[in-house]
Amino acid sequence: MRPTGRLHLGHYHGVLKNWVELQHEYPCFFFVADWHALTTHYDDPSGIPRATWDMVIDWLAAGVNPKEATLFVQSRVPEHAELHLLLSMITPLSWLERVPTYKDQQEKLKEKDLSTFGFLGYPLLQSADILVYRAGLVPVGEDQVAHVELTREVARRFNHLYGREPDFEEKAEQAIRKMGKKNARLFNNYRRAYQEKGDEEALAAARALLQAQQNIGVADRDRLFGYIEGGGKVILPEPQPLLTKAAKMPGLDGQKMSKSYGNTISLGASPEEVEKQLRTMPTDPARVRRNDPGDPANCPVWQFHEVYSDEQMQTWVQEGCRSAGIGCLECKQPIIDAVLNELRPIQARAREYEAQPELVRNIINEGCEAAREVARETMDEVRHVMSLDD
Repeated sequence: MRPTGRLHLGHYHGVLKNWVELQHEYPCFFFVADWHALTTHYDDPSGIPRATWDMVIDWLAAGVNPKEATLFVQSRVPEHAELHLLLSMITPLSWLERVPTYKDQQEKLKEKDLSTFGFLGYPLLQSADILVYRAGLVPVGEDQVAHVELTREVARRFNHLYGREPDFEEKAEQAIRKMGKKNARLFNNYRRAYQEKGDEEALAAARALLQAQQNIGVADRDRLFGYIEGGGKVILPEPQPLLTKAAKMPGLDGQKMSKSYGNTISLGASPEEVEKQLRTMPTDPARVRRNDPGDPANCPVWQFHEVYSDEQMQTWVQEGCRSAGIGCLECKQPIIDAVLNELRPIQARAREYEAQPELVRNIINEGCEAAREVARETMDEVRHVMSLDD
């Protein structure tokens, strides 16, 4: 996540709640993308350090657990930049120019000069962010799937160029024998079914079999991943997008909640601020007077009820609005209560972390070191296959 200011309810419902669930299912890496922030805020980076600190506290307050996941700052793991540089040597310029968000963002941010190499290359930096940890899954929304697909193409090209060892097939066959007779026979059957018939289930079964093997090392496993598909050694595995739940948090004006629209409710907003923001938000324009009937579909407040209210409350809103049986302030009160109840424990945890700056620093320092350890292993192999080691 880019450090561009305090987080709001849109971040919480759209990203953080998902992260909190994922950290219990997978080994997760969550990082502050401060280099990415420079792609659009290079002219004034002075706010990035404070935004980084605030954002990490918001993550922790929302329930991201440093004992379950690795939290770190991108610029503190220079292997990201090294892999980005090396990938830039093999990535065609046209691949970057066709990324959908490239022209979209230039159009949306016309006031900024984004005709920079850094802005053109930021999707490749994202690829390095993913590939340096050999990630299997990347939690993204549908608008980011194209970036993961670019990463897959880059990994495929890298493996094609550098995954061909002179004695690749001989080493692969030796690795198969290490698995034992039964598993070796299973692997060969799966491999044959995939290569001869294109059986995707056989491919998935072969990969699962390799993941479970205790008798082979990481290098042999990567070698056999490539051998299944008839290619070379897989140095940088191709990640898959893990589509997040489509939790579109509405803003105060009915559009998607976003700082660029000025329609957000900050995770750190005081109860007075929250109440004022929600009480003054627009409603169905047809309800000029208290006794005018309305249509919830035309009211931004209804979108909040879809997020926060149960079926009984939603029925009350629908009937009361259409019949003018309730006023707009009555309709807003359950939302005010729900948002305040949601923010109360988050803000209490945030205050605890703000009071312990050394604890937060230690969490980040330990996370950066843990991330570097994984990234170093990847880069050792990348340098080796690119003939850059001693």
